[in-house]
Amino acid sequence: MRPVKMTTLRRLSQITFFVLFLFFLLHTEFRGSLQAAQSDIRLPYPVRWFFEIDPLVALSNALSSRALYRGLLWSLAILIPTMFLGRFFCGWICPLGSLHHFFSNLRSERKRGMRLIESNRYKRWQTTKYYLLFACLVAALMGTGIFGWLDPISLLVRSLGLSILPGTSYALRATLHGLEGSRFAPVQTVGSVLHFILGGLLLISLKQPYFRQGIWLGAIFIFLVALNFRVTRFWCRALCPLGALLGVVSRWSVLGLVKSPEHCQDCNRCLLRCQGGDDPIGGVPWRQPECHLCFNCVGECPEHGLQFKFFSPQAFAGVNLQRRKVLTSLGAGVALVPLMRATPGFAAERHERLLRPPGALDEDHFLSRCIRCGECMKACPNNALHPALNEAGLEGLWTPVMVPRIGYCETSCVLCSQVCPTGAIWEITAKEKGWAASAIEDAKPIRVGTAFYDRGRCLPWAMATECIVCEEWCPTSPKAVYLRPAEVVDAEGNVKQVKQPYLDPARCVGCGACEYACPVQDRPAVYVTSIGESRSRTNQILLNRGKETAK
Repeated sequence: MRPVKMTTLRRLSQITFFVLFLFFLLHTEFRGSLQAAQSDIRLPYPVRWFFEIDPLVALSNALSSRALYRGLLWSLAILIPTMFLGRFFCGWICPLGSLHHFFSNLRSERKRGMRLIESNRYKRWQTTKYYLLFACLVAALMGTGIFGWLDPISLLVRSLGLSILPGTSYALRATLHGLEGSRFAPVQTVGSVLHFILGGLLLISLKQPYFRQGIWLGAIFIFLVALNFRVTRFWCRALCPLGALLGVVSRWSVLGLVKSPEHCQDCNRCLLRCQGGDDPIGGVPWRQPECHLCFNCVGECPEHGLQFKFFSPQAFAGVNLQRRKVLTSLGAGVALVPLMRATPGFAAERHERLLRPPGALDEDHFLSRCIRCGECMKACPNNALHPALNEAGLEGLWTPVMVPRIGYCETSCVLCSQVCPTGAIWEITAKEKGWAASAIEDAKPIRVGTAFYDRGRCLPWAMATECIVCEEWCPTSPKAVYLRPAEVVDAEGNVKQVKQPYLDPARCVGCGACEYACPVQDRPAVYVTSIGESRSRTNQILLNRGKETAK
């Protein structure tokens, strides 16, 4: 095929997969009525698809959990063709790569003329991604999923879903609110039409989401994108561990770049739009593991001296790694896990507010499987799940935790378990969850934690003020929160009859509805801690340490 056709096909492929990615991301959200749902709440689209074809997620998950979660075998559809074709995923499919490609093509003062040509030559620092890959794989073998910090699909979903899209939604809502509130009828009409269109396209959520650490996630993402104005696809060239994995696998590719020295006039046009920094120019070896198969160099050559051919007889340069740095990266991966686990997140007394989603595995297995992608947080209809900061120690950074003051866990919702791509949150049904009226008989409900009262802040207990909000919001049947009438004396000495709330810990599931609805501002009078959670045998309200030790 002619080079122009190949670059056109590549652009169409990039656009198609990027639009598909955005479509799945925008639909990782339940927009119906939670109360009207007759059965399990489910999303209609396979929002996990991009994770299931990610070879880094599959390999690291297999190493960390000693098993391969269902659906991740689809990654072979990327891995096997890479062995024959090269890093086609980076240049044709990867949505983060396509985004970097787009911004790299924008004009920049630091990438003009000879500076652009020189920046697109191969650099030794491009091997950094291979050392990061080795460290991540060794850390995964040690039982942690921190590779999700750098996995491109996880990074993109986490950045867009928890920061960029909520910020964009807020800006659009503010703009539309200003248009619809205008005194001029034509402006109001324009605002209403735009609201209808944008809402229909799922660009505006029915409920504005807020996420803790959203500003930092967005800042990191914007910084990585801004680097493209200095170095073309810097992330892909220097930092992406998935690109490094595919580069290693592509070592046996039968598709190669053929250079014709007799046609080369040293114009260096092939370097103008090179995406991988793989040295397509004449006189130097072609860096095959760095090539993204963008075909720009073939299309730019005025003498048609570059061609991609199968079973090319020309030699190429492989991955040039230094043994000392490889050993250092392997040692760093080994040392990283115990260093991270020597934090309060793995201490005997864990953070009391480490509330994991229902269906989450025990903490050790959860941290080994969770890839910090943010899918569960994006899917939560009540905005209850947020990226952790220090609740689970450094290793648990950006893993999901429930923040009841912002949102509570819906009784019949199991979306977080549905969208989790690695099984860190085991897929369950509403009946297995056990919070709804249709729960399985004689089955214990899945407990997230237990609520406790701060009687010094509770209105009926401390301020002689009637309040039954927590009892009204408690969703369990029979209710975990119950009321008892009591006579109290107010500040003026008047005797008043109020109903004081109590909690039955055997019925509480830790959903957080009481904490969410508590009218006491600042710190609520009722709060949920992780004690009593189903996923832990030791994190219980009462524990006979002697018997537990004997076991």
